[in-house]
This record gives sequence, structure tokens and C-alpha cells, in this order.
Amino acid sequence: MTDGPQPLQTVPRSSRLFDAAWFLFWAVLSSVWCVTAASQLSATFDEPLHLERGLERWRTGSTAGLMSLGAMPLPMDVETLPLYLWERCHGIRLDPVGNLDHLLPWARASALLFWWVLLFYAWRLARSFGGPWAARLAVAYLACEPNFLAHASLALTDTAVTACLLVLVYHFRAGRDGGWLRRVGVPAVCFAAAVLAKASGLAYAGLCMIVIEAERRLAPVWDGDAKVTAKALWTALWRRPARGTFRGDLVQIVLLGLGLVFVYCGSDWQPQTSGLAWARSLPPGPFGICMVWFFEHARVFSNAGEGIVRQVRHNMLGHGVYVLGQVYPRYVWYYYPLVLTIKLCEPLLFAPVVLLIVRPRSLRNAAALSALVLLLFSLNAHVQIGVRLMLPLVALAVVGVSAAAVNAVRSFRPGTSARIAVGFCVASVLWCGVASWAVWPSGLTYVNRMWGDPTDGYRLVSDSNWDWGQGVKELARWQRRRGDGSLDVWYFGSDPRIDRAPLRALALHGLSFDKPEEVGQYLRGRRLAVSTTLAYGCLYGLAPSARVAQHFLATQKPVGRTSTFLIYDFTADGAAGNAASSP
Repeated sequence: MTDGPQPLQTVPRSSRLFDAAWFLFWAVLSSVWCVTAASQLSATFDEPLHLERGLERWRTGSTAGLMSLGAMPLPMDVETLPLYLWERCHGIRLDPVGNLDHLLPWARASALLFWWVLLFYAWRLARSFGGPWAARLAVAYLACEPNFLAHASLALTDTAVTACLLVLVYHFRAGRDGGWLRRVGVPAVCFAAAVLAKASGLAYAGLCMIVIEAERRLAPVWDGDAKVTAKALWTALWRRPARGTFRGDLVQIVLLGLGLVFVYCGSDWQPQTSGLAWARSLPPGPFGICMVWFFEHARVFSNAGEGIVRQVRHNMLGHGVYVLGQVYPRYVWYYYPLVLTIKLCEPLLFAPVVLLIVRPRSLRNAAALSALVLLLFSLNAHVQIGVRLMLPLVALAVVGVSAAAVNAVRSFRPGTSARIAVGFCVASVLWCGVASWAVWPSGLTYVNRMWGDPTDGYRLVSDSNWDWGQGVKELARWQRRRGDGSLDVWYFGSDPRIDRAPLRALALHGLSFDKPEEVGQYLRGRRLAVSTTLAYGCLYGLAPSARVAQHFLATQKPVGRTSTFLIYDFTADGAAGNAASSP
């Protein structure tokens, strides 16, 4: 690992061929993991609705259905485009609910486009910080990381926004000293893509651009031979760049990017129904009259603003959270730093610490610093439903740490220290690869061994960190192997196969229970499978009877389990197996 950053045009042909083979190897290998895993998983909580609204978007040209969910359209457009083209070619209207089993694999396969973009730009970004071996290490890390593989297997938005953010970070950084097109135009398009992938891209992109500019201005002071002082850092931070101004460029990028977002999403040119209802509920008076007139005549909805506002409002309100066996009625500030220590592979947690001790200067790159800022930003995040919302942070951390590791190795004199460092990098990739192999196909259930037995991770985390509704196929296979009739299921998810033999949906949260004993009486004579998110999660949005049912199940011992379901037996033969103890 001795090669520093080089312009691509100066790289020898043999090195370019090796790089291409390396990239294709990891991209193809990880894609095989994703495709084969996806075939074993049922739909997650959000996928059926996203698939339905995505097809609706292609058929009608309207994004109203997606905007009402606070979901931006780019990922769904990409994932459902092959299905829509099939509709147009064959003249047959697809049913995203009745034919979900056949349509979802195609949508998930299409979503791999974002995975390849993510890997490619992680490669380019790491190479710009640490040369060819930094790029190779970053791609290998990402291709083996269980959380990325888990979400790259699904037709959702988290991989998409991560990919688009890396595209923005690369082009914004590369174009800072260029002309207007490279400095503003291309980053504006990338910024629009990040927001169109997910509304949170708005905040992530803004923070990353600020960090990149700060790092660019401070780099001459950090890398120079002179003593670094607070005054020198402050002067460098506020110096005027050679071309344009950062504030002016940032305003142009945001305004142009948001303009592209609004154009892409379009409008149905209708009044905003919820706003009109609110205006009509106001007390009589001039203000109420003005508001009614405004919402009746401002026929510019649905548009991108509605989706962004809905998501911002959702993030501000937040909801309950479950972590480490505890349910909290509201968000907790330490959730994401804590969950990252549970969900990430151990090498990705240890590497930054080792680098801080051995070569702290190596971590002074824009990717690592952006990851740090996003981590600090996560302390104020109010929606705490899974590490998936922090995948942009993790991707930038992988890029930054990979570059830092290679630069640290390069700083060692040839000898034992350098060989140990190289060995650590190789062992880290192998560690992540073994972890991904062991958890296949249910990558969502990965937790590292620092927190105990990985199979008991549902006691630590819930929702998309473990059980996002993806385990219905596995449960059906489990029941068929037993061959003893139907199994009632209290399910966290939206896959319609939950009500097909040998499974039968039983929504305990839709029944009326006041005491745990009433739950036991109702379940007498039944065999019940319960999603771990319902057995241990915070149950936000469900009726109080769900909490009563949860309290009752906490006194029972399951007689079996799958990766995301606990199975209880309340029949005469199985009642003795339900000991009065927590599982």
C-alpha cells in the first residue's frame, strides 16, 4: 500500500485493469448476496405501499400518493420502472398487492442500481483521499458490511439516499476550484438527486458541503510545517476562495437543486386538502377568510414541498423508541451512537479508535469529518427506528477510515508495524465478510458479538434494526415443516401472505383487552407466533390493548422461534410449556 493519489489518466493500464477487476469482484459478489437473500425474505413494512404508489406514479404522472407519505419519488421511480415498462409492452395492468410475490423481486433487483452507484462513488471518493488502495479497501468494506447488504437487498430508499449523497460529496469537493458548471451546476444536480431520494438528504447534503469547504480551507494549515494555532485555523477558515464565495455557491446549489426537485415531482394543480380543511376550521374573521381564499386559489399541490414538510414535521414530532430492553415514550439523545455500537461490525468500531491513537492526523479528511458531524447531528434526531437512517454516516465513515488506514500504513517505515497495519486491514474485511455470511439471508437481524449472543438481538433493538416484517416466508416454512395445521400470527408488517395457509393473521392490537388475564383467556386453545417488534418494541401508533397483550406475553415462555418470530402454544398439549418466565 504505497501508491498515493494519482490522476486517473496517469494510472498505468495494468493498475486500471486490476482496479476494474477488483471493483467488479466485490460489486458482483455483494449483489449475489443481495439477490439470493431477497428471494428468501418477505416484504418489509414499507415495501408493498411503496411499490403500489410507485406504479401509480408511472401510470398517472402524479406524485401525490408518495408526497402524502412524505416519501420522495426517485427510488420508487427506479424500482418500479421495469414493472411499468412490462405493463406497457404487454397491455396488462399489474396488481402490486395480489402479485406482490412476483413483482417485489424485480423491484429489489432494480434497486441494486443504487448499490452499484454507492460502491462506485465510495471508490472514487476514497481514491481521492488515499489513493488506489484506499479505494479498494473502502469497496471491500462496504461490500462485506451486513447492514449495507441488508438494505441493498430491499426496494426502499436508504441505499438510494446514501448513494446520492456520496455522488454529491465527490463532485462538490472535486469542483470547488473549477468553473461555474463544476462548482455549482453539477453539485446542484447531485443535491437534487439526494433530496429526491429522501427528504433527509436535504440536511445531510447541507452539512456535508459545509464540512467539505471547511476541510478544504483548513487543509493547508493542517498539512503545513508551521505550528498550528487557533488564529491560523480561524484565518484559514474565513479566507476568501480564489473562485466565487462558498456562501454564494451554496445558495445557488440549494436553490437550483430545490428547483429541480420541484420540477421533477411536478404538481396536480389542486388545492391542498388538509390546509383547506384547517383554514375552514378557523374562527370567523379576516385571518380565517384570507386563509380560506389562499388555500382555495393556491392550486399548486401536490408538490415536492408537501413531501418535504411532511417529513420535517414527522422528524420534529418523533415517537417512542425501544433500545436495550427499555421502551421510551419519546426519543433519547444517545440512541444512534448506542445503536451504531450494536449494529456495526467490530472492525468498523475499533478502526477509528486505533487510528486516533496511532495516527490521528490521518483522520483529517472530509469524509471522516463529515461522518463525525452527522454523528453529532444524530443526537438531535427524533425518529429513531433503525440504523438505516444513519447509513450515509456509516458510508462516509467507511470511506474516511479506509483512506486514513492506508495513509497511516504509508506513514510507517517498512517493517513490522506496516505489516501489522496491513494485516489489520485484511482481517477487518474478512471479519465483516464472515459476519455477512453468517447472518445471510436476514441481514437486518445482524448485531455484533460485543453485546452478547447475536441471536438474542431482538432484546436489544427492534423495528428495522431486527424485525421489519421480513420474516413471513421463514415462518411459513417453519410451520409447514411441523405439519400441524394453521398458526395464528400477530404480525408487525404489511406482507399480504401473512393471511395465507398455513398462517392466519390475528391482530391482537385490534381487540379490546384491559388486563393481561383477558389476553390469556382469549388465546386459550391457540398457537400464536408474535413478531419480535410487537413482543419487545415500543408499539407506537397501536391501541392500548397492544401493550396489554405485550405484558401478558412477557410472562410466557415461547416454545419455538424463527429469526423474527416467537411462537407460543396455548393449546391443552402446549400449555405446560408456557412457563411463567420471560423468554
